Amino acid sequence: MEHDFWQTRWKNDQLGFHLSFVHPILKRNLSRFSLAADARIFLPLCGKTLDIGWLLEAGYRVVGAELSEIAVGQLFEALKLVPDISSWEGGQYWHAGRLTIFQGDIFRLGVDDLGPVDLVYDRAALVALPPSMRAAYAAQLLALTHAAPQLLITFEYDPAEKAGPPFPVLPEEVADHYAGSHTITELSRKDVLESSLNFKEAGVSRFVEVAWQLMPR
Repeated sequence: MEHDFWQTRWKNDQLGFHLSFVHPILKRNLSRFSLAADARIFLPLCGKTLDIGWLLEAGYRVVGAELSEIAVGQLFEALKLVPDISSWEGGQYWHAGRLTIFQGDIFRLGVDDLGPVDLVYDRAALVALPPSMRAAYAAQLLALTHAAPQLLITFEYDPAEKAGPPFPVLPEEVADHYAGSHTITELSRKDVLESSLNFKEAGVSRFVEVAWQLMPR
């Protein structure tokens, strides 16, 4: 996935990956991590997800990384937040209240840029990347967050039936990326084909959403 691919998706409002509701996996499982009231939660490749507003309302601090300036602008507008905007090495730094977004290339983000992280919430980052990029992404995430706990969402389907993104990520690959640093627990799995119109209309036979809890060893 070249940068231009995602920039074009945002420019053309091709946002099939954007949900119009707070993700039920987040609402159902966040308490499992026993976070402090002001914990800092990192959302890689966050887009303008409504999950951010829900986390802010719950009292958490949120930091995201997102390539598209359009997405970040729409996020702050939807939240009715006026950001202070400055530069960092990989792009622009947007900040207002308890929300910080690094707009730009996540692979140029450094540990000192990001700061401490209490939880990673990866709803649509790992699955947005093709196989050739996922190992580097997982390694970057571990380095950036000092292998923080993680709530991860993946999908399973037959890639012969439809091309991603989102791409299928099987349990063996989750283990390949994270078993060396985390204890991995499957929290849920559900076939969500009926609510995934792009995949249903493409003739995909099953589209399974899987939630994972990753806890540092």
